Formats: sequence, structure tokens, C-alpha cells
Amino acid sequence: MRLFIAIELPDDLKDRLAGLKTVIPAANWVKRAGYHLTLSFLGEVDSDRVPALTAALSSIQSPSFSVTLRGAGRFPPKGAARVLWIGTETQPALIALHQQVERALVPLGFPPEDRSFSAHITLARLKTDARREVEAFLEKHRDWRADPFPVTAFHLIESTLTPQGAHYRIEHSFPLNEGASPI
Repeated sequence: MRLFIAIELPDDLKDRLAGLKTVIPAANWVKRAGYHLTLSFLGEVDSDRVPALTAALSSIQSPSFSVTLRGAGRFPPKGAARVLWIGTETQPALIALHQQVERALVPLGFPPEDRSFSAHITLARLKTDARREVEAFLEKHRDWRADPFPVTAFHLIESTLTPQGAHYRIEHSFPLNEGASPI
């Protein structure tokens, strides 16, 4: 199973993100169903490990919070872009949730990422250098902003890769604590 842990986005926000698609040579745009805010990518995991994952993630205690998507960016920040994304405003509760997820996964053999957490929604992956078009896209959407959306749960999601693109299925949902004080 190819698994990751993420926050799902509201349908109206997915519609707005889909509207950002433009012509960029060799860009592979993420389909609407693929928009999510990844907290941790696990990769290939044996299905018999899912109960332990579910138990570990169920132990996480976090308040519900809101996230605001804002601004376009790219990875890597220099050289030929490989990913275009929409970022988030700094949200301490989101960072704390990510840290809790990482801590819960370490005892199960999933080490934390080497790089710092950069909350974002992937819009497109680029196969070749399209510097001029990428810079135009970034300039046009540098100040893009969406209304805040509530985060009341996070999910363990299976991603199945097919020739038609990835298909996603929520394996388990983990509700956040409504009304809890923010971290």
C-alpha cells in the first residue's frame, strides 16, 4: 500500500485550485481529487502495519483549527522548477499537528523528514525546464489567497498509481478535538 497522512480540502477550495491550471510545457497538473495538504508521506507500507499506524495516529491530541492558503511557489526554489504549489499562512496548530504525526510515526520505523515542514498544496509537477512560464505563473499568483477553511480531522490515505493517474482512498480518519484550546 502506498500511504500518506493528509488534511482534505473543502470542495469549493479544490474548485478554486483547479482554476489555476494554465499552459506550461511539460507540466503534469494534479487532478482535483489529488489536492490535499500532506502531513507525512509514508510510501510503500505492508497492509499488516495499518492497524499499528491507525493506533499510533489515534493517540494524537490536537485542537481543530483553520488554515488559509496563500501565495504560489515552486520546488526547488532555484534552478529548474519541478513542482508548483500554493502555500499556507503560518499556522502554529498546523505545525504542531505535523510534529505530533512525526513523533507518533518514529516508533513504527518512519523517521522524520530531513527537511523542514513546508505546508503546501501541489498543483503541478514539471518534467522539463519551463522557466519563463513558471515565472509568469508565480508572478500572477504570488498574492493568491483563499478564505480560511476549518480543519477538523486528518486522514490516513492510500494512493494507488494507475496509467490514468493516482486514485485516493481514505483508510482512516482521525478527528481533532473541537473546542480545545489552540497549541
